[in-house]
Amino acid sequence: MISATETALDLHEYLRMHETKDLLRFITCGSVDDGKSTLIGRLLHDSKLLFDDQLAALETDSQKHGTQNGQIDFALLVDGLAAEREQGITIDVAYRFFSTEKRKFIVADCPGHEQYTRNMATGASTADLAVVLVDARKGLLTQTRRHSYIVSLLGIRKVLLAVNKMDLMDYRREVFAAIKHDYRELAQQLGIAEVQCIPLSALNGDNVMTRSSAMDWYDGPSLLEHLENVDIDRAAQDVGFRLPVQWVNRPHQNFRGFAGPIVSGAVAVGDEVVALPSGRRSQVTAIVTADGELARAGEGQAVTLTLADEIDISRGDVICAGKQPAEVADQFAAHVLWMNDAPLLPGRPYWLKIGARMVSATVTEIKHKVDVNTQDHLAAKRLELNEVGYCNLNLDQPIPFEPYANNKALGAFILIDRQTNATVAAGTIDFALRRAANIHWHSLEIDRHARAATKGQAPLCLWFTGLSGSGKSTIANLVDRRLHALGYHSYILDGDNVRHGLNKDLGFTDEDRVENIRRVAEVAKLMTDAGLIVLVSFISPFRAERRMARELFAEGEFAEVFVDTPLEVCEQRDAKGLYAKARAGKIHNFTGIDSPYELPEHADFHLHNVDIAADALAQQLVDQVVARIGQHKR
Repeated sequence: MISATETALDLHEYLRMHETKDLLRFITCGSVDDGKSTLIGRLLHDSKLLFDDQLAALETDSQKHGTQNGQIDFALLVDGLAAEREQGITIDVAYRFFSTEKRKFIVADCPGHEQYTRNMATGASTADLAVVLVDARKGLLTQTRRHSYIVSLLGIRKVLLAVNKMDLMDYRREVFAAIKHDYRELAQQLGIAEVQCIPLSALNGDNVMTRSSAMDWYDGPSLLEHLENVDIDRAAQDVGFRLPVQWVNRPHQNFRGFAGPIVSGAVAVGDEVVALPSGRRSQVTAIVTADGELARAGEGQAVTLTLADEIDISRGDVICAGKQPAEVADQFAAHVLWMNDAPLLPGRPYWLKIGARMVSATVTEIKHKVDVNTQDHLAAKRLELNEVGYCNLNLDQPIPFEPYANNKALGAFILIDRQTNATVAAGTIDFALRRAANIHWHSLEIDRHARAATKGQAPLCLWFTGLSGSGKSTIANLVDRRLHALGYHSYILDGDNVRHGLNKDLGFTDEDRVENIRRVAEVAKLMTDAGLIVLVSFISPFRAERRMARELFAEGEFAEVFVDTPLEVCEQRDAKGLYAKARAGKIHNFTGIDSPYELPEHADFHLHNVDIAADALAQQLVDQVVARIGQHKR
């Protein structure tokens, strides 16, 4: 009879053994219906890691939702969403844990459908190895190439090519050899260093757990044997100690610590460190963990550091080794995977989140996009859903970073839409644009307020927006005349006039509209710096660009004026005949017809230009503007 003490010792030994096992994170990816979920289900089932109730539920679900004619459908173990079972595809990333005597595993089953490529990138971001499945009947498909490119982009250098459904090709050696040859060529183009190719049948279990007699011509390892024995070198380049601050821990006035994970290097009590981007230096006085204080801590540990000096460090800052600090920059070259239905447009502002830091960012230029089939570089002015581009990024403030190849934690970022807060892109930093370091802001002795004071006014930008024919330019001109008569110094930037000069190289695509507004907003900003009241009359159809313009100005120095005129009224007033030409298809990308106008949500001034004369609307606006910027001239 086994005593309670012996049972406790056995349990302790079992837990110790599992605690010290190596952990391998891997993904399964590839095209739709290549058998990714079936393969993982087979691994879980044959590893004897399913409870009796899970087996019973699997048998029941296989009868109801299965695709194997009443036999066990292993894919149902990971396809948990109702929509996945109804459609027979994977939609979201499904994470599963399993363990063998040699190793622990966390596998991410990634969707194969092109629409869900963004989800695949999420799963690949933390993986050490990728299992790329290929249907033996179909060979390499576009999605196989796309997923392999993303695997390479995210720094995964070891791939297991699983040529699945060999049973449907009579286990023929030449079928496997041809696919193996094609994929190795692709891997070489992508810079994937190591590829292990295995022929298998996930449904029947051939070469999954053990080698199959059905393919006696294959002399390599089974899939599980390779996963158990593959050497995963996680050592990053020696960039020194790095701790991105996630939390400033201040439980009482006698303690102030900076908490976060160590993403590279090691730190010891007494070490000199530098906080970035501020550049302030100090020494480590304590390394605090949940289990007590340590003399030294290394990569992978979550710690709280206390410092000798009261220096300003906030969430999103990075604490680095004093002699090996990270780089700091505000302009980068980066790879961007676009993950939104609406396209990426250069010049449009987004939020960029890197670690715990959030900053405003714009893509200033798309250098090229990548053809996933050939890896050719193609010219592009926008990125559509699932496209990858090599871009230049500009941030509104400098951030500490590492190139992604050196450190994933400090080189990976996401872009967030500023209106919806949806994640629209994932990216990897390649390097800082050095030219940014050669440009410095030159301080001027006479500022905007001094220039405005000599004119007896306050600087202001009135941004008129509305459809073509809404009356923007007419009202702006009347306001300008009245302000001039009152002795104010003002100037009009009109959309048509500016397109004859500064913006004569721009058309009317969405990309050119964004750049059109960016340039005009910068000019308007310079005019307010000169102390002027500037009236900007542009359709400016997109909210994102109007918000970008507003953010260039100081608080209270920008006012959006929405000239609200219904489309049918604008068409009736159309002296230039532009709407008629747009309706006839002679003009493309015309706002209100085949290009959208996004109504302002919080305009500072809302002018309903239908039943009220333009003179009256202009006078109303002048009265409010004068009250805002100062008294009438004497």
